Amino acid sequence: MTNSFNDTFLKAARGEQTEHVPVWYMRQAGRSQPEYRAIKEKYSLFEITHQPELCAYVTRLPVEQYNNDAAILYKDIMSPLPAIGVDVEIKSGIGPVISNPIRSKADVEKLGEINPEEDVPYVLDTIKLLTQEQLTVPLIGFAGAPFTLASYMIEGGPSKNYNKTKAFMYAEPEAWFALMDKLGEMTITYVKSQVKAGAKAIQIFDSWVGALNVEDYRYFIKPVMNRIFSALKEENVPLIMFGVGASHLALEWHDLPLDVVGLDWRLPIQEARAKGITKTVQGNLDPAILLAPWEVIEEKAKAILDQGMAQPGYIFNLGHGVFPEVNPDTLKKLTAFIHEYSASKLSK
Repeated sequence: MTNSFNDTFLKAARGEQTEHVPVWYMRQAGRSQPEYRAIKEKYSLFEITHQPELCAYVTRLPVEQYNNDAAILYKDIMSPLPAIGVDVEIKSGIGPVISNPIRSKADVEKLGEINPEEDVPYVLDTIKLLTQEQLTVPLIGFAGAPFTLASYMIEGGPSKNYNKTKAFMYAEPEAWFALMDKLGEMTITYVKSQVKAGAKAIQIFDSWVGALNVEDYRYFIKPVMNRIFSALKEENVPLIMFGVGASHLALEWHDLPLDVVGLDWRLPIQEARAKGITKTVQGNLDPAILLAPWEVIEEKAKAILDQGMAQPGYIFNLGHGVFPEVNPDTLKKLTAFIHEYSASKLSK
């Protein structure tokens, strides 16, 4: 690493005062960037991730273009699943499609274990390339949480209501908890390998867990999440939790041994603080606003920044991922505004 390493994101994640609010964007790598779209015409997502040089380029591209304070590794939450015996293909316009969905406890018992050095060496090589040679900002590694992974594995692909997943959870609790155990151990092993390779922070995406109510989350999900974060705490890197449409679970996340609570746009930061969330928060501009006129974007971002800066421990992000239609210049302009506006406020 060089002497110019920017650790603002890490400081904010630890709840420390910073000179400006750090910013990164979910799905910042690719999506709206013309350079990325050109690559995607030649290679699939999995093909990109299997080529460390190319994957590292895609990962660092938004940092170089937007001046973000952190990079997030370019890959998919499905990346570790083939190693444990899940036949998954990411189909354009559809998403992950699984040809051997989970239907019984016997299916769960067939699942294997991951050995990251043997099963996903390209992921680790990409991390090493980025952290040892290319980045001057922290690299965020990540993994999908057990519920979200299970939802794909049981539904066989994306779902709007997760009926099969919840039915399996309610009707086959023994099989469900066996699946949570398998996916929990896979997540711990996979994430620890990312940290060992050089990742400076970890985000766990439980994208679809908002489909559950609080009572079911506490019983069916929280034990495995507590086990995951307790194990990852040993790595001494900031741990972030994020999901979509899960505002009702924010206090449950806050109760876990993690450092940063990610918020989507449905829960205002000041309301989250009023509910009792004292840890660092991350969020939470509605990504749809990025398609609005700049005056609207600036007004909305300023309001969010004012709420976030009310106390130390704030990271600016979107409430979900960047849309392909977003102009990269908008993200560059937004990053500059966040840095300049927050620096002027925090210096007073």
